[in-house]
Amino acid sequence: MRCFKLILLTFGCLPLLLGCAPGILQGISTRQSGAAATELRVMSYNIHHANPPNKKGVIDLEAIAAVIRNEKVDLVALQEVDVNIPRSENVNQAKMLAEMLEMHYYFAKAINFAGGEYGVAILSRYPLSDKLKVPLPEEADPKAEDRVLALATVQLPGGQRIRFSSTHLDVLSSANRLQQMQTINSIAAADSLPFILAGDLNDYPASPVLQELDRVFQRTCLSACEPTFPQDKPDRLIDYIAFTNSDGLSVLSLRVVPESYASDHRPVVAVFILAASPVNR
Repeated sequence: MRCFKLILLTFGCLPLLLGCAPGILQGISTRQSGAAATELRVMSYNIHHANPPNKKGVIDLEAIAAVIRNEKVDLVALQEVDVNIPRSENVNQAKMLAEMLEMHYYFAKAINFAGGEYGVAILSRYPLSDKLKVPLPEEADPKAEDRVLALATVQLPGGQRIRFSSTHLDVLSSANRLQQMQTINSIAAADSLPFILAGDLNDYPASPVLQELDRVFQRTCLSACEPTFPQDKPDRLIDYIAFTNSDGLSVLSLRVVPESYASDHRPVVAVFILAASPVNR
């Protein structure tokens, strides 16, 4: 855990003086110009390295891009992203999706795989800074696949800033998942900006891992939440969007997109309202 403390201290000292870029990219400020609050559309999407589950060996990155494009989202947390791996045509999927969608991106490698890299990513309509990969602990089962948190500051038009993150927790060890969520909570609790966490948490709403999430974050859905996996006949909820700093951030809506072709997960979309605040300028 010494490594994690060093990462947290370093992140807390990163410069946060960011330039404004109103009007460069289409997004929330153009929809609500001059408004006191800002609407922000956020997606979490496990893309299964752009392999449609009913088409073995096929890569259809345009299908993933189309799902994201159709939802007109501002921020996307991606999981299971390939970079320069033969099975997905040796391309940087995060970079290609960003180019297709005219968005900024940040990729965080979790593991080396088949000569390339595999991990999570962030897409954003707005400039990203303070980009950071945080390795997540796996002390309960050290042989487990490495997991990470991708974290960045998003510079919104008008000077507002938020923290946005993408993660994919351990699939096999619930003890690892709990440790990983505790680490994420420690980072978010030390941050003064609104902080959005999105990702595949690989656990159920009543699990100890989600109860740990609730100590710091507020879920965007607390009851009658739709399942997200598998994509064809979803029967479990494992993909989430959550947030801190509820005084500055509130949820307008949450929906699971009824998409069953592009990936083995259905994407989740939350619409937030971010209040204008002197603290956040």
